[in-house]
Amino acid sequence: MCLAIPGRIVEIDGDEAVLDYGGATRRASLLLVPGAKVGDAALVHAGFAIQILGDEDAGKLMDILAEVETP
Repeated sequence: MCLAIPGRIVEIDGDEAVLDYGGATRRASLLLVPGAKVGDAALVHAGFAIQILGDEDAGKLMDILAEVETP
């Protein structure tokens, strides 16, 4: 099963972004989401941002992930 993780774009350098995943940061390619900007929430899979999320959808996904992480 494949899983895409939501993160918040905190920095953009050319075609790459730094995303914040609840305190952990990682780089991802923005080639598949032209027009992405700092502050956007993005779904990332295999090092590529594959979709920009609206604030409501991003909040829901992050809440679900927080529930799964809680023991």
